[in-house]
Amino acid sequence: MSLALFDLDNTLIAGDSDHLWGDFLVAQGRVDGREHKALNAHFYELYKKGELDIDEYLAFALGPMAGMTPESLAPLQRQFLRDHIEPILLDAAFDLLQKHRVQGDTLVIITATNTLVTQPIASRLGVEHLIGCEAEIIDGRYTGKPTGLPSFAEGKVSRIHAWCEANNHSMDNAVFYSDSHNDLPLLRVVDRPVAVDPDDRLREEASNRGWDIISLRD
Repeated sequence: MSLALFDLDNTLIAGDSDHLWGDFLVAQGRVDGREHKALNAHFYELYKKGELDIDEYLAFALGPMAGMTPESLAPLQRQFLRDHIEPILLDAAFDLLQKHRVQGDTLVIITATNTLVTQPIASRLGVEHLIGCEAEIIDGRYTGKPTGLPSFAEGKVSRIHAWCEANNHSMDNAVFYSDSHNDLPLLRVVDRPVAVDPDDRLREEASNRGWDIISLRD
């Protein structure tokens, strides 16, 4: 079996779940509205420019969940999935995932967005394996801090190699689908890189290297 690796935001879904989650917390009154919305937009621009400090961002993104339990967070996750993710699901993404299932591939979503946001989305997409930035939990409560190596940029390469070793999988003939130039480190090491509705920097690199370029939104 080969690995079929997928970025999530703006690849399998038509939007950025991390950014949407920040706006959702503002709408729910869980954070200071003006400050959080401004910082959320600021970090998103840094991400698009390839200038994001992932540790600084994770402290911002996970901070509002400090003190919550998985049980108290669950209703927010369900509402977010229903109201903000369902409208941006892509039929073609479900078709692509199914194509790889039929081929017998092992499907893995690998995302820089934290798993508190992305686990329900991965489940909705029917993908069992998820690699994302992890939230620290102590005595049953989220601390608002990250733990482990962030699955961002070069960190995605390290995380998927560690996952393969732990799960007895090989990267041989692996395919990776992504929209973002931030994922170039992993795209450059897989056998089959695919740019999906790519940003300008990724489109240029994919064109220069002869990588496949596809759309899940057409």
